[in-house]
Amino acid sequence: MAREYTLNRRESASSSGIDYRAELNDEQFGAVTSPPGPTLVIAGAGSGKTRTLTYRVAYLLDQGVDARNILLLTFTNKAAREMTERVRTLVPHDVSALWSGTFHSIGNRILRRHAEDLGFTKAFSILDRDDQKSLLSSVIGALDIDTKSRRFPKADVLASMFSLVENTGESLEEVIMHRYPYFDDWQEEIEKVHKGYVKRKLETNSMDFDDLLVLTLRLLKENEDLLKLYQKRFRHILVDEYQDTNSVQTELIDLLVAGGSSVMAVGDDAQSIYSWRGADMGNILSFPKRHAGCKVFKIETNYRSVPEILDLSNAAIKANLERFDKDLRSSREALGVKPALVPLQDPSLQSQFISQRILELRDEGIPLEEMAVLYRAHFQSLEVQMELTSRGIPFSITSGLRFFEQAHIKDIASFLRFATNRRDETSFKRIVLLLPGIGAKGADKMWAQWLKTGWAVKEDTPPWSEVLSTFKPPKKAETHWKQLGYIFDELTPNGEFAKPSDMVYSVLEGMYDDYLCASYDNAENRRNDIEQLMSYGMNFDDVLEFLAQLSLLSSADGEPTGDKSERDDEKVTLSSIHQAKGLEWKVVFVIWLADGQFPNGRVIEAEDDAMMEEERRLFYVAITRAKDELYMSYPLINPKSYTGDVIQRPSRFLDDFPKALVEEWQVGPSWDHEGVDEPF
Repeated sequence: MAREYTLNRRESASSSGIDYRAELNDEQFGAVTSPPGPTLVIAGAGSGKTRTLTYRVAYLLDQGVDARNILLLTFTNKAAREMTERVRTLVPHDVSALWSGTFHSIGNRILRRHAEDLGFTKAFSILDRDDQKSLLSSVIGALDIDTKSRRFPKADVLASMFSLVENTGESLEEVIMHRYPYFDDWQEEIEKVHKGYVKRKLETNSMDFDDLLVLTLRLLKENEDLLKLYQKRFRHILVDEYQDTNSVQTELIDLLVAGGSSVMAVGDDAQSIYSWRGADMGNILSFPKRHAGCKVFKIETNYRSVPEILDLSNAAIKANLERFDKDLRSSREALGVKPALVPLQDPSLQSQFISQRILELRDEGIPLEEMAVLYRAHFQSLEVQMELTSRGIPFSITSGLRFFEQAHIKDIASFLRFATNRRDETSFKRIVLLLPGIGAKGADKMWAQWLKTGWAVKEDTPPWSEVLSTFKPPKKAETHWKQLGYIFDELTPNGEFAKPSDMVYSVLEGMYDDYLCASYDNAENRRNDIEQLMSYGMNFDDVLEFLAQLSLLSSADGEPTGDKSERDDEKVTLSSIHQAKGLEWKVVFVIWLADGQFPNGRVIEAEDDAMMEEERRLFYVAITRAKDELYMSYPLINPKSYTGDVIQRPSRFLDDFPKALVEEWQVGPSWDHEGVDEPF
């Protein structure tokens, strides 16, 4: 293999004229110009990973490698396009024959050529999520599964289950046991749906996104001639974000490389944070063992963060045992400002501190779009959203909709709205559509029945359960309809409205928790959101005032502060840490750094070292997003419904580094919108 550069060199190809030694630092240069063979590049946060990959492709072309012999695998089409375009600007060689794209797009390209070998035609359809749900619903209907007594998982949840089976290598039984234990009683029926779904895809000449990987792997494993064809074609394989590969992707790469091709895997084990969707960090850790003669390069020069932030991040990740040892070094001068550790009295004070500090930083000349608030889970942004809205500070959310605009929050609110306004047709129909066996036409009929009772316009009402018992819902919904009556009885005990937090609790426990589990693959996160709504409701005694605030906050856009002539896109970013990976800001606030919040309570209870190490990597990703200033905060007290105030322990991750690396700020309980206690 080492001779390939010389043997394949095209004498007619002009040199690009790139001075690789001048364009790259020593670490990048070593990786880019390494000889063929298995190579692992551990590229730390902000170290120029994309630059390294791009110059590696250019270097191969400059050494006479034909573009058609190069395969560049990425995790986003955007990354593939950007790297390919960058290569075009670097070298004069024709790169049109180079294959670059996501694993799925490359799989699709191969399958379009050879689908007949698997029983499909080349014109097979690719199912998106809605298509999957439609096909799964059809399969469920054909199996005539009895779902009257209890909820059967919806098509969206089944699609997630089957995807995990394909991407993790776990059996369906294991996936249900470990991730969906509340569907254990349905295992036999779910197995039937899975088999029926696979059969129907073949019958309809359709593939889902997982098939683009799974069937490509199967095609190459079952057809030795085809495998040799692609092994010969792809003599140089480059893989971006290797720490995010799953078992199928890794097996596919290893299969192609087994023919003697050169492979360069680039990634950072310290940023492996996607095990919940099938990624396996073990793939990057075991790479040198799986590929004999593997050379390992470490790129540790960071161009993003100041030394003060890197000192903290280096110390924080060292608590993990399963990792490649590395120390990031900053290319920047120290600013003399240590990361701030800010304990605060409660979540409200935390949000006030963040908002006030954002305004001060903006006054110091830092644009709002250069600031971000990062959190472990979306529900943790509730108080910050409220405070930013009340102060007129514009913000955008990359981790989803604004808190009160989310479907599950609006579902809960619809119960409270209808309890207080019995003429609210929209809320009534939203509630009814949550029940099994009732569609849009059924909801119209139920509304007509409600109007006939006359209770929509009367001032009082007998127990709701009595009124609703006179209705004739579809058989599938009978049990749930009866339960609906009992829920509304709890919302209006003795004809009075219960407290808002109690009302939310009654809806969640009465029926909505079951609906969450059956309808969403992230039911736990949504339940956390609703529990946060419950806590928010404790600030109100009047349900009408509570509902008014929900409406106002869900419709508020957040007017920009200051000069209206300033750019409309100047907004603070609110994001979950998972969605912030790959991004950077001058100023970053990491919030809710308390045990049970970050790290997640479920991870603490599991006492699983691998899960805890992934949580720590998530913390590492969060703090390495900051370029200039980093603020880490947590509330000392968390007001909880029914259980009373909870005194919180600071996150165990804050014990992983010397206290000398941070400056602890003392913000007293006298905080208000006009100013703060020291150090301001």
